[in-house]
Order: sequence, then C-alpha cells, then structure tokens
Amino acid sequence: MKLEPSDLFLGVSLGLLAGYVDTAGFVALYGLFTAHVTGNFVLIGTELARPSHGPLLLKFLAFPAFGIGVMLTRLLGNSCERSGTQPVRPMLVLQLVLMVAFFAAGLAATPIQHNEAPMVLVCGMLGAAAMGVHNAVGKLQFSRIAPTTVMTGNVTQLLIDLADIVTGRGTPAIRERFVRFLWPMLAFAGGCIVGGTAYVQLGFWCLLLPIAILVAMLPMRWPEAKHAPA
Repeated sequence: MKLEPSDLFLGVSLGLLAGYVDTAGFVALYGLFTAHVTGNFVLIGTELARPSHGPLLLKFLAFPAFGIGVMLTRLLGNSCERSGTQPVRPMLVLQLVLMVAFFAAGLAATPIQHNEAPMVLVCGMLGAAAMGVHNAVGKLQFSRIAPTTVMTGNVTQLLIDLADIVTGRGTPAIRERFVRFLWPMLAFAGGCIVGGTAYVQLGFWCLLLPIAILVAMLPMRWPEAKHAPA
C-alpha cells in the first residue's frame, strides 16, 4: 500500500533537503546559494563593490539556471494538467534527474581548485536548476505548507504568531499556523548543520542523502489529478 505524505512529512522532508543542499553547495562552490537567489544578489553586489576575484561568474550563471528549473517545472505542470496526469511525481523526477546530474558533476569537478573551471560552473548551474525545481514545486503543488527554502518569511511569521500566543491572542488558527511554519524552519536549520558537516566529511558524496529523499518520495500516493477542461 502506498503511503500518502502528510503536510508535516512534506514540510520536514523538503525543508531538510533544501537546507542540506543549500549549505553543502555553499561550502563546496565558493559561497554559491543553490536553493535561493537572495544571497547570491548580496554576494554579487559585494563582489562588485569590493572585487576579490571571487566566484562572480558562477553566481551570475546560477540565475538563469535557477530560472530554467522553475520554468521547466511550470511547463511540465501545464503539460500534466492538459493530460490529466498528477504533476507531483513528474516534477519530483525532474528534480531527481537534476540532483543526480549535480552529484555527478560535483564528482567530476573534484578536486575543486578554481571557481571558473568548466565543471565547477556546470556543477553550480545544475545545483541551482535542481533547487529551482524545488522552489517551483513548493509554489505550485505544496503551497498549503510553509515555504521550505527561504526562511526569512517563515521566521517573521513565527515571531508574529508567537507574540500573539504569549499575549493571549493566539486563536486556534494562529496556533495551527505556528506549528505549520515551525517544523520546516527547524528542518531547514538542521539540514544546514548536517549538510555543511557532511560535505566537509564526504565531499559531493553527501548529495546521496537528498537524492535518497527524493527517491523515497516518488512511490508515495499523491491525489489524483483532474483533467483540464476541454
């Protein structure tokens, strides 16, 4: 019997995966954020203001790669909608393929000695594309759970709700939302700690864990898709 993933399972699993991959990529690829673009904007601005021969090209290339991942996910979802196919599994397969390619490119690029080496650039782009898919799936299919990549909004909402709860204004809906946002945030934080440590100890072999998470999610039972109107 196939298990249907709960929202708690999704929030924890996807939050852990995002924090893990983002931190492993950051440690491996000269400070590249693969799971979100905000940090890369800041680092590009810093490098332009105070040039230090940092990985500027790598961070610039991450933007179109991330965007391609997002757009491919959207197009895949549109195609599934037209055919009446449940889109979650194909989207996860797309992320899995890109994650495996990220893993293989990382092994090929090892030892990483220059931030503009061709395989290093390919590795960074594949990682950003994989996490672009991750972000798009979250928006398109898992919008009912808290975001599992960028934690600024999550922490802000948690603190707003916490202030209401401790002052006696915490309604059942506020308490439910607090829990819903808490677990992905904790999972992301734990993923960051484990991901950085795992890369230091294992190199790109550490990516086998997020690959395994995606593989484990594929056979799960997802709601049946509705056919698009003719």
